Amino acid sequence: MTKQPKYRQVADALRREIVNKVYRPGERLPSESELSARFDASRNTVRSGLSQLVSEGLISSSQGLGYEVRSHEVFELNASRFENLSFPQNGDAYRTDVTNAGRRPHQTFRVEILPAPDDVAPRLSVEAASRTVLRFCHRFVDDVPWSTQATYYPSWLVDQAPRLAEPGDIAEGTTRYLAGHGITQIGYFDEIATRMPTPDEARLLEIGAGVPVLLWTRTGYSEEQPIRCTITTFRGDLNRMNYEIGDLSARPENEPQ
Repeated sequence: MTKQPKYRQVADALRREIVNKVYRPGERLPSESELSARFDASRNTVRSGLSQLVSEGLISSSQGLGYEVRSHEVFELNASRFENLSFPQNGDAYRTDVTNAGRRPHQTFRVEILPAPDDVAPRLSVEAASRTVLRFCHRFVDDVPWSTQATYYPSWLVDQAPRLAEPGDIAEGTTRYLAGHGITQIGYFDEIATRMPTPDEARLLEIGAGVPVLLWTRTGYSEEQPIRCTITTFRGDLNRMNYEIGDLSARPENEPQ
């Protein structure tokens, strides 16, 4: 059997200790010089092993501060109930879900008039580059970047519901606002994918090396046509989604989500 390179032995040993809580989330690892002595390896070898763990999203590095085990306080999102008007909400779905989980929500907005992107136009059944309103939210949970949400509305819909084009929050949530104007979302089609973040996504979500993003694209429909396309980009290390489909009366209430 071929012996593993020394840097992988370093990475494997430290990974096991992180998994076994020898080093806990938020705790600093020993210095490179201390690890060099422990593993009888050069600092370059140790640094390569640590870089491997950085790329896996297990640890983070800060200039002058060494290496720290990443904290992973995961937020659970029930995608079946999100924006579902049959479930009670205290405002929009994001604020309701985060508050009900005992966490603190915060978000910033911007609103723009833009040509429909190539991947959005067919989902909205509009011509490529036709006018849309983009409502973009940068969302936080307990001051930690949680997601970005880009929702595109066709121009004809904005003519009927003009608050969509106004900057700032719609307190009751856009789905309820539209329903109040006789434009009811009766169904949606979800697409879920993962990939590595773009530089812009990594900056907005403060994502470290090796951490992917989860892309959730939801196209909402009225009885006649699509009325919006929402693309939510989550930090892959801090989020988990679930769906409820069918009769779940046999599922124990205390079963983990």
